[in-house]
Amino acid sequence: MKCEPAAYTIDDLARDGETSWEGVRNYQARNLMRDQMRVGDGVLFYASNADPSGVTGLATVSKPAYPDHFAWKKGHKYFNDRGSKASPVWYMVDIAFVGRFADTIPLATLKATKGLGKMVVTQKGSRLSVQPVTKAEYDIVVRLGRRKPRASD
Repeated sequence: MKCEPAAYTIDDLARDGETSWEGVRNYQARNLMRDQMRVGDGVLFYASNADPSGVTGLATVSKPAYPDHFAWKKGHKYFNDRGSKASPVWYMVDIAFVGRFADTIPLATLKATKGLGKMVVTQKGSRLSVQPVTKAEYDIVVRLGRRKPRASD
């Protein structure tokens, strides 16, 4: 799950403990949340448009997809006149904090790491805020994030 640091960070999630992942207004990302994410699924928290952009920590899905009620609040930044309470279009999930990595795993590192060559975030033009990750990819990123920083880092 990708988010710009100006909007929300892994430190914000650590402080809050849990949050809703609302405001997704892309059908493909919505479908991933609604149809594939389940309670207990691991989440890679990715800081986009950051310096550097990359994975900053881990979360877990704590509540399965439910209608994004902000879509119906006129004046709210996530208001969208598609759908209704009776027939929702937009969904969100809740995520809970698991841990913060000592250092951000930059996109360049993800691209250069064996086993991550097909990871969606490493593909050119990949801009979705919610992207699928295989178990193997998740495990590789977790290993990268939990390694001790080298003295030269």
